[in-house]
Amino acid sequence: MFTKILVANRGEIALRVIRACHDLGIEAVAVYSTADRGAPWLDVADQAICIGPAASSESYLKVARIIAAAEVSGAQAIHPGYGFLSENSKFAEQCRASGIEFIGPPVAAMDALGNKDKSKTVARAAKVPTVPGSDGLITSLDQAKAFAARVEYPVLVKASAGGGGKGMRVVHSPDKLEEAIDAAKREAAVSFKDDSVFLEKYLDRPRHVEVQLIGDQHGNVLHLFERDCSLQRRHQKLVEESPSPNLPDKVRQEMCTAAVRLAKEAKYYNAGTCEFLVDQKNNFYFIEVNARVQVEHPVTELVTGVDIIREQIRVAAGEKLRHQQKDIKQTGCAIEVRINAEDTAHDFRPSAGVVKTWRPPGGPGVRLDSHVCAGYRVPSNYDSMVAKLLVHQPTRAEAFAVMRRCLREFKVEGIHTTIPILQTIFNNEAFIEGKVDTTFIERELMKKA
Repeated sequence: MFTKILVANRGEIALRVIRACHDLGIEAVAVYSTADRGAPWLDVADQAICIGPAASSESYLKVARIIAAAEVSGAQAIHPGYGFLSENSKFAEQCRASGIEFIGPPVAAMDALGNKDKSKTVARAAKVPTVPGSDGLITSLDQAKAFAARVEYPVLVKASAGGGGKGMRVVHSPDKLEEAIDAAKREAAVSFKDDSVFLEKYLDRPRHVEVQLIGDQHGNVLHLFERDCSLQRRHQKLVEESPSPNLPDKVRQEMCTAAVRLAKEAKYYNAGTCEFLVDQKNNFYFIEVNARVQVEHPVTELVTGVDIIREQIRVAAGEKLRHQQKDIKQTGCAIEVRINAEDTAHDFRPSAGVVKTWRPPGGPGVRLDSHVCAGYRVPSNYDSMVAKLLVHQPTRAEAFAVMRRCLREFKVEGIHTTIPILQTIFNNEAFIEGKVDTTFIERELMKKA
């Protein structure tokens, strides 16, 4: 087992990984930019090293500085968290070439699954259903037009690299196709330094359901069941829950088994998430693999009792998984909401500034993952998420009741947050009944705002 791990991230996920290291008796090294100097999670780490100025391109994305920090501190491994360099296979390769273990999947699997176009090839080999898509990357407008005509509009232009909804455009008619492709390519080039795109048939009002995977270096792969992430705004998730409501057990089992097949086909190990779209007839289609731990991993931890971050560390150290598939049970209902520093009354405009009051809720079955406290300055340089609020209760109805109470209790002053729209969501009858899809927020809530 490692004795010292460097955490190449910031905010709540840095704090989450630092705590997991300490739970395992491992020292944790934090890195930070000048914008994060004095941040609360740095006090929890055993050592903290500044790696550059506020711009992430000069700090949290600077491979050489992160590896140098690991070498100087004597860290034997690097945990990348999510975002930043977490799915960068070249970073993983450079870590291992420097004699530092990258706590994540093997480079070959990252390359095969990190690219959405390549990952579909792996999925088809594993006999996992995929959304009808173009035959490879789009290299000409004529090729794109021919595909769109064949599957019929609407179609989805999709960046081959990256995620988070960037480089994606829905096209409803032929006259908008060229413009959408150009816009998606520009955004992908800026976000991922890769402007390649492909086309998919756009599914009408699907649900977004993902399967959590964990595998070891000895060929064992387990699924930790699924999470429903359909509540999204502009492809950014707001609410996640497990189990997925109104999903037949037979479909759940088939989807989870398919995800394991795909991971084994790619010779994948460590944590990862296989994402699917589920249509209105409960047919599911593979869309991508997130080759890292995800923001919403605590939802799965609550319903299964498996600490995913600790398992990541153990797997990276070469240990076998401590569980068998038959041991993994889905117990109760867990729901997570993302609390962002955003002004929902003004088109979710980021709300940086000093947090004057921070009074989070509590009680049985309540979990808060956050790096924020009163007096903390939310910087404008990074993602706006300031907390993940989770509840775990025996039933979905009880979970909703507790979440409503928690959202009422949560008092934040000094910045705007997404708490008001979350309160609206948890009082919405259709959401309470589980009758939602990926377009629900824009279609049903934003038009009324």
